[in-house]
Amino acid sequence: MCLAYPGKIEKIEGDQAVADFDGMKKTVNISLVSDAEVGDHVIVHAGFAVQKLTKEDAWAVLETYEAGRKFKK
Repeated sequence: MCLAYPGKIEKIEGDQAVADFDGMKKTVNISLVSDAEVGDHVIVHAGFAVQKLTKEDAWAVLETYEAGRKFKK
């Protein structure tokens, strides 16, 4: 199963961005989301930002993942 995870863009250099994933910083490719800006929330799969999200949608995804983790236990 493949999952995409939401992160918040903190810095952009060309088609690369640093995104914050709940405190963990990762470099992601933003070439698929050409209008991405610092402060935007994006969903990332395999190192590529694939879609912009609202802050509310990003939190909803995180809450769904957390509920799934609790259910699995």
